[in-house]
Amino acid sequence: MPHYVRLGQVPHKRHTQFRNNGKLFAEELISTEGFSDIYSLVYHVHPPTIVRAVEERTVDLRPRAAIENNMRHRAFRGFAVQPQEDYLESRTVVLFNEDVHLSLAAPKRGFSDYFYKNASADELIFVHEGTGELRTGFGIVRFQPGDYLHIPRGTIYQMRFDTPENRLFIIESYCGALRFPKRYMNEYGQLMEHSPFCERDIRPPTDLETHHETGEFVVKIKKRGELFTYILGTHPFDFVGWDGYLYPYAFSIHDFEPITGRVHQPPPVHQTYEARQFVVCSFVPRLYDYHPLAIPAPYNHSNVDSDEVLYYVEGEFMSRKHVERGMITLHPMGIPHGPHPGAVEKSIGAKETHELAVMVDTFRPLMLTQAALEIEASDYYLSWIPDTQKI
Repeated sequence: MPHYVRLGQVPHKRHTQFRNNGKLFAEELISTEGFSDIYSLVYHVHPPTIVRAVEERTVDLRPRAAIENNMRHRAFRGFAVQPQEDYLESRTVVLFNEDVHLSLAAPKRGFSDYFYKNASADELIFVHEGTGELRTGFGIVRFQPGDYLHIPRGTIYQMRFDTPENRLFIIESYCGALRFPKRYMNEYGQLMEHSPFCERDIRPPTDLETHHETGEFVVKIKKRGELFTYILGTHPFDFVGWDGYLYPYAFSIHDFEPITGRVHQPPPVHQTYEARQFVVCSFVPRLYDYHPLAIPAPYNHSNVDSDEVLYYVEGEFMSRKHVERGMITLHPMGIPHGPHPGAVEKSIGAKETHELAVMVDTFRPLMLTQAALEIEASDYYLSWIPDTQKI
């Protein structure tokens, strides 16, 4: 989990009087799993409870399954998702189940005329292309290509991009918080020496901006797939200070240090995050195995109890042919997958790889949306046929 951070002004003791010119600041506890997990204490200029209106009409964002029970290896051309002006409108769910939604987005701009909150899911936004700022009451997190932006559920935020050329891969966790793997942490919550990253790599918010404005502020809140519109009477970013363990942050895939060995290492060495029903892994440039008879290409694998999703970012994958930037592959549970024909022999003797990818393994099957089928490379499942067997 993230480490303790303190930003702005906070009182010496929690739950005590904290005033400015005689006026009390409003204290808010933002907690997870009731009062038993990580939390932060926030101090507002105004109480965060001032709601002027709630619009009656909601927007239904729940994904619909075009294919509920998939039993075919599939590939999707992620960059075929067309850019859209608005950040929220650009988010396109392609794969989902009750635990996780996987979306692609190509927003031309962020949003400054409203705020957004996901009340049901932690969000992990992988920035493939684009730079800009994630703005929250906790402060500002600058981002660039290769960054994971972890936004805890319940965080009100805005996204601002520097240019119209942006590509995002978005993971929403509906089965609990996204955390660092437990095996990387000691009993005190500190990342251990054998972890592929450490606290120095985590970039918490900086540049706290305290807004005092009152008026009407539009906050769009997504809960269980419906988008509600709230009109708050005070600016959501009125934090004068906060401290704790719960906050948005950035972590770059380029700061993930690969774990290698004499023979091929299994995917858990690439693990970066875990939730109750899925994991997220980072494949980064690394040296190959150094046993004299090593086969760098991954061995065939039968997915017995997980669906495997790979989002290809950069580089050439030695186990796959015809991989494009932004492509997604889905290898479902129940059938084996492995390197493409010729990839095993080709990998022998290779010293390193420059591949970059994000993997999501889910422990319950994924469903496909119509949007996924519209960008599918439909013949992908035939790509394992050797040339000698092609008709």
